[in-house]
Amino acid sequence: MSSILAAAIAGFFLGASLIIAIGAQNAFILRQGLLGRHVFVLCLICALSDALLIAAGVAGLGTLIATSPRLIGVVTVAGAAVLFAYAGLAFRRALRPQTLVAAAAGDGSLKTAVAACLAFTFLNPHVYLDMVLLIGSLSAAYRGSARIAYGAGAASASFVWFFGLGYGARLLQPVFARPAAWRVLDLMIAVVMTAIGLGLLGRLAYD
Repeated sequence: MSSILAAAIAGFFLGASLIIAIGAQNAFILRQGLLGRHVFVLCLICALSDALLIAAGVAGLGTLIATSPRLIGVVTVAGAAVLFAYAGLAFRRALRPQTLVAAAAGDGSLKTAVAACLAFTFLNPHVYLDMVLLIGSLSAAYRGSARIAYGAGAASASFVWFFGLGYGARLLQPVFARPAAWRVLDLMIAVVMTAIGLGLLGRLAYD
């Protein structure tokens, strides 16, 4: 196996390990996938955003961000506010669950979905810690083409994951034809996003 291929594979598995987790962004894509609403655009935004951040980290931006705790603090507070707001919306939906057909017929403009997607992506300090700092710092172990391959491998994991999650969610549509399933999902989303928001603020206070 060539060093370039080995670097790409290492980058892919590191990227996958960082994004395959229950989080605000994944919960949002899952719900949009279940509704079949703006799936391609939103998955593309998430994947391209990760690729951009990974490229910045590999190029050396990770070191710069690490030396700016004020910037991390601002992003943390803003991200927590977005998470709490969306958690509130999810909890309200859980109180009045709908079937998949009824939910899909509701308001859900592309503009609103894109704005939410960008907020979950760029107002999440973890994305900078993981995609920029961690991947960027670990890429320093590679040189030249191998370093580029490492970053490309990590970025490709985001494309595989988000498009798999967004379109794979359709397999669960029969389950979500029942209002009770939506109640459970939205309650889980509300709890996860609240927990993440509290965790962000807690880490900021601890630091």
